Amino acid sequence: MIERAYGPALRRLLRRFPAVTILGPRQCGKTTFIRQALPDWSYVDLERPADATPLAADPEARLEQLGDGVVLDEAQRLPEVFPVLRGLIDRRRRRKGRFVLLGSASPSLVRGISESLAGRTGFLDLPPFRWDEVSGRRPPGGLGTLWLKGGYPDAFLSRGDSARHDWMEAYTRAFIERDLPALGIDVSTAQMRKLWTMLAHVNGGLWNASQLAGSLGVSYHTVNRYVDILEQAFLVRKLAPYHANIGKRLVKSPRVYLRDTGLLHYFLGIRSARQLETHPARGASWEAFVVDQLVSAYRRRDPGCQAWFWRTATGDEVDLLMEVGDRLIPFEAKLHSAPGPDDARGLFRCMADLGLPRGYVVYPGRERYSLGRGVTALPAQRLLGPPLRLGNL
Repeated sequence: MIERAYGPALRRLLRRFPAVTILGPRQCGKTTFIRQALPDWSYVDLERPADATPLAADPEARLEQLGDGVVLDEAQRLPEVFPVLRGLIDRRRRRKGRFVLLGSASPSLVRGISESLAGRTGFLDLPPFRWDEVSGRRPPGGLGTLWLKGGYPDAFLSRGDSARHDWMEAYTRAFIERDLPALGIDVSTAQMRKLWTMLAHVNGGLWNASQLAGSLGVSYHTVNRYVDILEQAFLVRKLAPYHANIGKRLVKSPRVYLRDTGLLHYFLGIRSARQLETHPARGASWEAFVVDQLVSAYRRRDPGCQAWFWRTATGDEVDLLMEVGDRLIPFEAKLHSAPGPDDARGLFRCMADLGLPRGYVVYPGRERYSLGRGVTALPAQRLLGPPLRLGNL
């Protein structure tokens, strides 16, 4: 069993708040993580009728019966429980670490959490597996295995390309046909699949809702709403452009990524490492992988840190600009065996414009070396592997 690296963050939040809400995409490992981290707590699965029915019938009586130390899994399934939790918490407001809520949708989709439990719950985002969590298993293919398969536990641990493909098929179908209707969202399976596939083919590109809307036969506002839903369900990441006081050269549109490269490859029709090696989208896929791994790693250390991309209207760009404390750190992902200074042109321009002393090219090689003018080529396997070396940059 793979041990998640989020235990310290959970314990910190339990010391500070009466409740902790753990959010992440469905089947990313939230239930397994919480059972490992809090084995003695009462566990209530709101997708299981035997657990959900008594709680729905009389939430206050059931929660009082359970007492403190309660995990409510898939909490968004029973939003009427949130005001009851607020009342129970407020009766003994100084007592911390009483409830843990697990959810597969963000607070903006589950309004009850954000409204009823404001100030009473801390939030912990749990993504699928990160490289520093799985590298100890020494998967065949190393970092490339996580890149190909993605971080969902069932997909990453699957044996064979066919088994992983079948899991991805079942996962996407369940999300469209079960999860979206449960959140009050009515969209056809064919239309959502088509949107997902289109997003995969423009992965990491500047967002152009009008272009996708025309292909889908829906309005600009509808396609924006669909993508917002995918973002709030932790399946899509929107990366905003960095705005500094350098005028009108900066673009305004965000970049949109499918967060998990296993899902990305599923919608691109990539089923094997051999297919990935020759696919025209492999560079964009590597970029998406590095961006998601880095953002997740930094936010595990500091949940409030910000992430952007940097791009000028003339085409100079940097894939990722992370705010770390009072510093800005630029990263460029390159799928080269030995990046050179030409691969760092966007970094050189960004660093000059923003006055940054250092920048990094993240690549799938083994050696760390200088590219000049403050830019360093960093092996992804070493940067993202245990122990995380982010603080040493």
